[in-house]
Amino acid sequence: MKKLFALTVLFLVLVGGIVWYSDGSAALELPNLEQLTAKREQVEAQAGSAGTEETGQADTKTSLLTSLTETRAVWVATAYAIDYPSAPTTDADELKARCNEILDEAAADGCNTVYFQVRPAADALYPSELFPWSRYLTGTCGTAPEDDFDPFAYWTEQAHTRGMKLEAWINPYRICAGQNAKSDFDALPDTHPAKQHPDWVVSCDGDYYFDPGMSEVRQLICDGVEEIVRQYDVDGIQFDDYFYPSTDFADGETYAASNTQLSRADWRRDNVNQLVQAVGETVHKKAKNPICMFGISPSGIWRNKGVNAFGGSDTNGYEHYTSSYADSLTWIKNGWIDYICPQIYWEIGDTAADFDTLAHWWAQQVEGTDVRLILGLAAYKIGSTDYTDTWRTDGCAEIARQLSLVREIDGVDGCAVFSYRNLEQTDGLSETLKQAWTQ
Repeated sequence: MKKLFALTVLFLVLVGGIVWYSDGSAALELPNLEQLTAKREQVEAQAGSAGTEETGQADTKTSLLTSLTETRAVWVATAYAIDYPSAPTTDADELKARCNEILDEAAADGCNTVYFQVRPAADALYPSELFPWSRYLTGTCGTAPEDDFDPFAYWTEQAHTRGMKLEAWINPYRICAGQNAKSDFDALPDTHPAKQHPDWVVSCDGDYYFDPGMSEVRQLICDGVEEIVRQYDVDGIQFDDYFYPSTDFADGETYAASNTQLSRADWRRDNVNQLVQAVGETVHKKAKNPICMFGISPSGIWRNKGVNAFGGSDTNGYEHYTSSYADSLTWIKNGWIDYICPQIYWEIGDTAADFDTLAHWWAQQVEGTDVRLILGLAAYKIGSTDYTDTWRTDGCAEIARQLSLVREIDGVDGCAVFSYRNLEQTDGLSETLKQAWTQ
């Protein structure tokens, strides 16, 4: 069903000669499956030569083609300059060079999708009317790159030139976090939404977040998503695993003002649910790219089996349903998202949270829905003494085993590795991905 839908879109865009970059629609007769299959084969033959064409039509062909294949993704983190840039700078040439370096390596390793972090902390890696330039990009919040350089536009263009999809990764609620959160918050420009609306902000464990219970906050986040999908030919919007940062979040006044009959925990989950539903509608109604998707990458466990009547996984670990108030199964069952990418950051055979068990459990949850399943893999654990001996001494082989295992599970549409830095710095990982993804 999912493939048929994607093929239908492919036919309408390429055969009909219509690429809608607005809210318009067209009444066209749907072709039969034989026509669709023939058209896909035609586009596959054309795509090899279309990758370097500098036209919107070529970009659309490439995006449509890659949307039908296994997802082989890598996250590129910009918070704390983890992956990009190498160091904060305003120099446009340096920013371009680092982008090209990352995309060339990712493409060589077989990646066809990049999750690029464009809003790490209520900021932007593109010129925005809502959020200031990111301090992680240029070193100072509100300072733009030189020569009117737009990093996100460049990343999108360069990814498409290489035949790769580019999705905008957003952290929706975080404003400032980490050991310098207080000084970073004080340094925000007066035009920042958090400074304009201090009543929207909650301090939690020394960090600063927007209050998910406020309708104004949900609207701000939706407006930020609309700004992206209207202006850029982006292939998707992705939220990560950060929703409510703590069960001790100080939202008592907001809860009281809501006059809800829900428990505080259910009210918090409903706040997140409202945001997810609204963002999904925004993406599908407003996106310039007709196949732009909305996905979420929560932590790997919804609920542990035995704690409720809803059938959690046979695990014993951090569960996002109760800890961050993210009810991912509700998102799936209601079709508010196009894909889910749980971060299954454990090894095969882990006693608390077995990768194999979780991969099969998530596949069961998307069965019978139109929501795609992509699994997040913990490349960052390879070689680290902070984790188990498997990760410390056999990490690349563990990633290889996981990539092999998921291909045997019906309903899994691919994997994503966190993060690019590990492709670059971890001996053997690049070769592991090449063997799995290019041979």
